[in-house]
Amino acid sequence: MDHTQALLKELTEAHGVSGYEVEVRAIVRHHVESLGFIEQDRIGSLICRQGETGPRVMLAGHMDEIGFMVHYVTKEGFLKFHPLGGWWDQVLLGQQVIVKTHQGDVMGIIGAKPPHHLSADERKKVVEKKDMYVDIGATSKEEVEEAGVRLGDPIVPASAFQVLANGKSYMCKALDDRVGVALMIDALAHFSKTPGPNVLYGVATVMEEVGTRGAKTSVEVVDPDVAIILEVDICGDVPGIEPEESDVKLGGGPSLSLLDARMIPNLKLRDLVIETAQELEIPLQFATMLGGATDGSQVHLHRIGVPTVVLSVPTRHIHSHAAIMHRDDYDRTLQLLVAVIGKLDAETVAGLVP
Repeated sequence: MDHTQALLKELTEAHGVSGYEVEVRAIVRHHVESLGFIEQDRIGSLICRQGETGPRVMLAGHMDEIGFMVHYVTKEGFLKFHPLGGWWDQVLLGQQVIVKTHQGDVMGIIGAKPPHHLSADERKKVVEKKDMYVDIGATSKEEVEEAGVRLGDPIVPASAFQVLANGKSYMCKALDDRVGVALMIDALAHFSKTPGPNVLYGVATVMEEVGTRGAKTSVEVVDPDVAIILEVDICGDVPGIEPEESDVKLGGGPSLSLLDARMIPNLKLRDLVIETAQELEIPLQFATMLGGATDGSQVHLHRIGVPTVVLSVPTRHIHSHAAIMHRDDYDRTLQLLVAVIGKLDAETVAGLVP
C-alpha cells in the first residue's frame, strides 16, 4: 500500500458526518500540522497556511460525510433517525451503520416493515426514510440507554476501504469528499518542498453536505484572491445515463465543472485549467450539475467576489454506503492541480478579473 492508497484509506474510514467532524479533523490536522500554520474557524473547519507573500490561493475540500442523527427511540428499542445530507431512500435498507455514542461505537442495521407483511401494492413502492429505523439488537428503550445511545448521537455508514479487482479502483464510504481533502493534503505536501508563487491555504471544511456552511465561515478567515474547490464528480458511465446527460467516465481523467446549481466558474481560471491540462497531456473531462452545488457556491461570492473553479475526481455511487473511484484519476487530478497552483502568481491572479 503506497502513500496515496494509505491516505485515502485512513481518511475514508474515519468517521465524521456533518456537524460531527471531530475524528476526521484530528486525522487531517495530523497530516498538515508540519506543512504550515494551522488555525480553525469557530464551527470547526481546519485551515493550513503555507507561504508569506503573493496572492492568497484557497484549496477547499469538505471533510464531512453524509450520515444520520438519532432523534427518537421507540419503547421497543428501535432508533428513528434524521438524515444529515442527501440520502436516496433506495440505498438505505439492509445497510449496516455505526452509532457513535459517549460509551463507544454501537453497530446496527437499517430496517423497515418486512415485505412479508406488505400488500402487493405496498411492495411496489419505495420505503421512505421516515418509515425506517436502526436496529441495534435491543428489546427495549432501557437497553438502548444502557448501550449509551442518546438523542442527537450521529450515525455513520459502516464501510471499509477496499481495492477492487483491477487494482486501480477503490471502493469505500465518504469519497465525497475525503478525496478532495486528500488532494489538498498532497498539494500542501508538494509545495512545502517546492514553494510556489503564492500564499497557499489548504482548507478542510465542515458541514458542506447540509448547506456549505464551513465554506462560508472559513472563507472569512482566508479572504482568498482565487480558489480551487476539490470535489468528486458524478460518473455518467453507468447504465441508464445518456451521454448528453453526463459523459464523465471512471478512469477518464479529472473533471472540470462548467456549471452547477449555484456557481458558474471564473472563465479565465477555467481556461487556465484547460490550457494546463493540454500542456501536460492530461485528459480532462467536463461536467454540468443542475441538481447540486459545492463549497464554491459560498467561496466565489465572498466579499467582492473570488475567481473560483471546481476540479473533481470522477466517482460512481456517491451518497451511498460505498462509492468507487479510479487511482489514475486521482493521480492526474493532483498533477493538474499542482501545475495550476504553480502558475497562480500575482500577475496571473490579477488577470483573472473579468
